[in-house]
Amino acid sequence: MSDWLYSDTVKDHFTNPRNVLLEDESSFPADARGQTGNIRCGDQMLMLLKIDNDVITDVRWKTYGCASAIASTSMLSEMIKGMKIEDAYKIKPDDLVKSLGGLPEFKIHCSVLGDKALREAIDDHLAKTGRAGLLKEEGTIICNCLGITDKDIEAAYQNGAHTWDQLQQATKIGTGCGSCKEKAAELLHGLEHIYG
Repeated sequence: MSDWLYSDTVKDHFTNPRNVLLEDESSFPADARGQTGNIRCGDQMLMLLKIDNDVITDVRWKTYGCASAIASTSMLSEMIKGMKIEDAYKIKPDDLVKSLGGLPEFKIHCSVLGDKALREAIDDHLAKTGRAGLLKEEGTIICNCLGITDKDIEAAYQNGAHTWDQLQQATKIGTGCGSCKEKAAELLHGLEHIYG
């Protein structure tokens, strides 16, 4: 097969994933646990972190997902070792896609599982250490006309806006110039994989 859709880096992280939680590591001494995804869609992610003095010292993960989810989480697990939790919290799917040398456009939504599970794990650690809510995920503006972010769309999705019409009714997105529709629809598709 000569026309792979994936970069050599993606292929390497898919065929040789780093920091995967192995069966004999079921007692991995994690300080933090994050889990996200929707097993009905086939995409689910577990992230376990060891944290010392707010620095991630080790990580293990397990996923039920495609090659893109495996490769992006493997890359993420390498990136965050030795990183302060506040810096790791800011990692976005675009950062992973760039580090992997790109992903096919229709597979970008698979790269969100790892970073969401990572933030869940960090939130878990902060809650366990009496600092719940200390870090907040920054939103990316999707609709410039109305200032609607990906976080606004995610909140609307969690409140039942699962179609474009429902999202538009909930947020008024796309009622200005309309140039945000494609990106918002792509985000809705990704959220379906995460939340079902």
